[in-house]
Amino acid sequence: MGVFVYLPLVLPLTALPMARLAEQHLHPRSATRLLAVVGSTLALCSTLCLALLMVVGTAQLPGNPLPDGWSDPEVRAAVPYEEKAGLIAIGVLGAVVVACGSTLLRHTRTRIRAARALPPHTGSGGAGDLAVIPSPDAYAYALPGVRGRDGRVVVSTAMMECLDVHERRALVAHERAHLTGRHHRHLLVTQLAARANPFLLPLRTAVAYSTERWADEEAAYAVGSRRAVATAVGRAALISHRPPGPVVLPAFAAAGPVPRRVAALLDPEPPAGLWPPASAHLVLAAVTATVGTAASALSSLNATVTLVGILHAATPL
Repeated sequence: MGVFVYLPLVLPLTALPMARLAEQHLHPRSATRLLAVVGSTLALCSTLCLALLMVVGTAQLPGNPLPDGWSDPEVRAAVPYEEKAGLIAIGVLGAVVVACGSTLLRHTRTRIRAARALPPHTGSGGAGDLAVIPSPDAYAYALPGVRGRDGRVVVSTAMMECLDVHERRALVAHERAHLTGRHHRHLLVTQLAARANPFLLPLRTAVAYSTERWADEEAAYAVGSRRAVATAVGRAALISHRPPGPVVLPAFAAAGPVPRRVAALLDPEPPAGLWPPASAHLVLAAVTATVGTAASALSSLNATVTLVGILHAATPL
């Protein structure tokens, strides 16, 4: 197993250039999906290697429930500095589990509480998914479906009063795009990945921005005017308040740098294809991220197979 077990813990650094360049040069839909896949893969690999180190570390603790053969010198020799690294991995993996568990719990509770606070659903699709909440605070967000119910677009009366008819259409189309694209899943995946490995925090930030850009592009297509969406984004940002709940609920004009979103909407629509590449820097970053992700997966697989083989041989039948 050797040093391969440690590589997935630091290889997420190879994805950082890709996080920045993807949101600049790729279509936001492609950027969101690509970064979510890369981030989740790297996070799973690093968590797996922490678990492998934890097994080795736990085998050194007196009174552990593992078979006695797992603490043999042959097992300890499989990982360099296995005793110290294994004991540290126990605490780190415990922190990862607690952080991811609390994120999932908070996400679920927020969605359930928000759904219960809304008026009854009047239909599916069309205007039936729009809930206008009387409130002096201006906000708008997309609430994913809960327990088989359809998703809702939640807008405060203060927000609606600040926008004209075209801007309201753009706002609602933007939030519906969040629901249709299931952007909350991409946000949750990258948030969990960042909890598992702090090196992936830039990917979470990039996905939060690219999901907003993705919804902007879908709204522009729906209303037929990029300028109307840009105006709605800018005006809503001036008067918006943070919506109830954490960032797992995509919010209009609340996630991502608003001036960059407005500037992107005033430019031509970005190409949806991945080829030809937009820049040589993007190609280099993509190759680096691909190599890092592949190396992380192979290192995790190598470490897992090696340790399983050693533990199986050390365990009496």
